[in-house]
Amino acid sequence: MKLLVDSTKCQGYGLCHERAPELVDLDEWGYAAITRQPTSPDDDRAARAAIEACPAQALRS
Repeated sequence: MKLLVDSTKCQGYGLCHERAPELVDLDEWGYAAITRQPTSPDDDRAARAAIEACPAQALRS
């Protein structure tokens, strides 16, 4: 799985970071930035949780 963020859709809610802090960080304004790609089944689950949690649908795989 590859985790991607559409920065034009991100609204800075931060829910993705709450679900996958090891994969998604927030910049100084609270917008999502992918810091690491999933490398394990646990990472894949966290990435899917982050995707599902985003109300702006800014994350995808």
